[in-house]
Amino acid sequence: MTQSQAERTEPQAEDLDKAIAELRGVLKEEGRSATSPNASAANSSLIMNIPVDVQIVLGSTEMPVSELMSLQKGSTVALNRRIGEPVDVVVNGRRIARGEITVLESDPSRFGIRLTEIVTATKS
Repeated sequence: MTQSQAERTEPQAEDLDKAIAELRGVLKEEGRSATSPNASAANSSLIMNIPVDVQIVLGSTEMPVSELMSLQKGSTVALNRRIGEPVDVVVNGRRIARGEITVLESDPSRFGIRLTEIVTATKS
């Protein structure tokens, strides 16, 4: 990761941490007291509109640059996961869940993910 990538990622992670902390505070306030529901609803609405980058990671691999440079249309890249293994759900660079690939009932030409596990947050 280059320095500029690290600089972009770190503020995003800090923004996400702040948003999560603020959301938890708002939810705790709503649970304890109903004295100012309009203020809590406004804060909650603000937080719920924060965009996040969601990725479904099928797998990864490492290869030498020479192999990477020889890839062309039709090449196959072997990933570190087998068919049927769970895929990772990553939000703003953090794995938050795992799930299984599924075909959408409403549109069989598309696929989605069914969550099977929520990863608990741990502080490092």
